[in-house]
Amino acid sequence: MNKITVKIDGMMCGMCEAHICDTIRKAFPDAKKVKASRASGEATFLAEDSLDTDTLAKAIADTGYTFISAKSEPYKKRGLLGALT
Repeated sequence: MNKITVKIDGMMCGMCEAHICDTIRKAFPDAKKVKASRASGEATFLAEDSLDTDTLAKAIADTGYTFISAKSEPYKKRGLLGALT
């Protein structure tokens, strides 16, 4: 499982955050825990597959926002169950 963090410019309100989340879910159907924050200018989500940056950048640009960057890192579960694995 990978945690993907995407830097995005142009989010101004809660609806912008919702648009970004919907866009990520459509571009990556296996995405889980999709969240966007206009305050930090980023979105995060979990995915099994490796990140296809070109697909993500195009999907975000097609909705009118500016894709800045994306990074992927291994996701580690937190809490009791995460400590056991």
